[in-house]
Amino acid sequence: MITFSQHWQRIDWNAASMRIHSQSKLDVERALAASSIGPKEMMALLSPVASVYLEPIAQRARHLTRQRFGNTVSFYLPLYLSNLCANECSYCGFSISNRIRRKILNEQEIIEECEAIRAQNIDYLLLVTGEHKNKVGMDYFRNCVPKVSDYFSSLIMEVQPLLQQEYAELKMLGLDGILVYQETYHLPTYHLHHLRGKKRDFFWRLETPDRVACAGIDKIGLGALIGLSKDWRTDCYMMARHLLYLRNSYWRSNYSLSFPRLRPCAGRGVTPASFIDEAELLQVMCAFRLLAPEVEISLSTRESPYFRDNVVPIVVNSVSAGSKTKPGGYAREQQELEQFLPHDNRSLQDVAQAFIRAGLQPIWKDGLKCLSVDSQAEQNNR
Repeated sequence: MITFSQHWQRIDWNAASMRIHSQSKLDVERALAASSIGPKEMMALLSPVASVYLEPIAQRARHLTRQRFGNTVSFYLPLYLSNLCANECSYCGFSISNRIRRKILNEQEIIEECEAIRAQNIDYLLLVTGEHKNKVGMDYFRNCVPKVSDYFSSLIMEVQPLLQQEYAELKMLGLDGILVYQETYHLPTYHLHHLRGKKRDFFWRLETPDRVACAGIDKIGLGALIGLSKDWRTDCYMMARHLLYLRNSYWRSNYSLSFPRLRPCAGRGVTPASFIDEAELLQVMCAFRLLAPEVEISLSTRESPYFRDNVVPIVVNSVSAGSKTKPGGYAREQQELEQFLPHDNRSLQDVAQAFIRAGLQPIWKDGLKCLSVDSQAEQNNR
């Protein structure tokens, strides 16, 4: 079986970009009328002219989201194990050249973090580290994954790309999923922003979901860092092609999607090469819901409270809230650097109440629907 990188090489970025930007209203109408969405329809739904059709696109996305997931939305939290990184990336606060305090959580600190998160009744966890193979690699993961998995019913990781056999080993230790964001599918832009370290290898990263799927991991998460390339529409189209390839090649795995926009970070940072506003971001998310109604669409605290409160009822079924993006941020106040500055700083309870008012049922514990913050407090006191 060929990998996605071989498919990627057959797609002409410039030709795809030209086709996306030349779509007509009739093309969008045909896409909306189609019984299933493919690459051709996705070009129309991601096009500039599709913004005129945002309301019908969003209505269809809402229908598909509720048809598939009901009125529920799941909560998760990221647990940052380390901010140590061997890469130099222009957009990330963890970059090796940043003169910041570095931290790797030890066993006791990991347990304290898990207990602090479980005290909030969160049952879905995302483990995050900087990419440092020697100090935060498989030896570290072999020790911490079994301990963390004892606390949570679902454990996902966002760490440096690994070998297939290493993913298979982590699955045996309790891992359920892997998130690996390509950042951008445009090779020149990728090399422009990844200056040093293993992450500079574009194709090693691009083929990671293939290795994850071959290892039998249940969930695979994709994402592009919107604003990194000069054409976010084509980046999103390439991600759609990636998703379609994976669904067709590895149908036993489940998939999740994220659409992070560039956020400020410590260090030099980077100015977005292209700007996407909130209406356009909603357009992208709804287009992907039409493309793949069954996939999990996630929204982090990178986005504003207003945007999250209004978009989640339409298209999202997984959110973070009350997130700490630095190692050791839940159990005690830490001075280590955050990876990015969250935009939505509300507590988990405040976010849950906003969703309840919108008619949704927040789920933050396996099998437990949060009917209200007050009822949750009652259960905690029993």
